Amino acid sequence: MIIPWQEVDQETLNNLLESVVLREGTDYGSQELSFDTKVEQLKQRLKSGEAVIVFSELHESVDIVDKDSVTGNEPGEQ
Repeated sequence: MIIPWQEVDQETLNNLLESVVLREGTDYGSQELSFDTKVEQLKQRLKSGEAVIVFSELHESVDIVDKDSVTGNEPGEQ
């Protein structure tokens, strides 16, 4: 089930963002980004609609994933 980020309490949203960034592990990009930068980038992806918050009733868990992985669209497909 997709949960609109606007309906999540601000403190809860921040905790979720931080948790997801911590789980992502090491960044092997061309430059290392700070934790705060990664959290802010993930928040911007939520706000732009590129990522969504999902709740799994089966696993009783919450995560932030690419919107395309939930909608079944291939990246770049509308």
